[in-house]
Amino acid sequence: MKVILFGATGMVGHGVLKECLADPQVSEILSVARKNSGIKQAKLREIEHQDFTHFENLEKELTGFDACFFCLGVSSAGMTEPAYRHVTYDFTLAAAQTLARLNPSMTFIYVSGEGTDETEKGGVMWARVKGETENALLQLPFKAAYMFRPGYIQPLDGIVSKQKLYRAIYAVAAPLYPFLKLLFPRFVTNTRQIGLAMILVAKQGAPKKILATADINRIGAEKI
Repeated sequence: MKVILFGATGMVGHGVLKECLADPQVSEILSVARKNSGIKQAKLREIEHQDFTHFENLEKELTGFDACFFCLGVSSAGMTEPAYRHVTYDFTLAAAQTLARLNPSMTFIYVSGEGTDETEKGGVMWARVKGETENALLQLPFKAAYMFRPGYIQPLDGIVSKQKLYRAIYAVAAPLYPFLKLLFPRFVTNTRQIGLAMILVAKQGAPKKILATADINRIGAEKI
């Protein structure tokens, strides 16, 4: 399986990258990001790209892939709705529309979030924008598209968030993770489970298009 990965330098994307590198059935990984990950492996190829609203100059590089794992995203904290929508909706749809045209047999998997508002009418800004993004992706002519909606995500395997506040939160929460997972299994997952679940869904599909934390954990457990 040949995979395109967006957001490999972020916390979730880094976890997905690690699982792709470890999986012998993933034969090639193309990472598209503003900077390289620094990881050197034979099946990983990285492209530094700055304008995520335009991919015309990369079309040859983006052709011939089986799956896309779209993990690029930002926190909405302190952002206006237009600014957040530009990164969340515009970047995602620019990439997805290009890939759907170049790779119609591709499976596209998007990392959304618990609480996403598919009605696009709720009072929470980020949830409306994520819902609009999901709805648009599900209309594109991919072989299949799946929306991953994780809740709390614990980074594992030495992965850290790029945001200082989140790093502090995860450092405090790390010793509590087993208890959080026990008490709130429907809302707690980790970077490893997300990566494993993405790979299995790309290979085999899933019975529904929107996958919550419990679905991600169940599928990730099947992959182990």
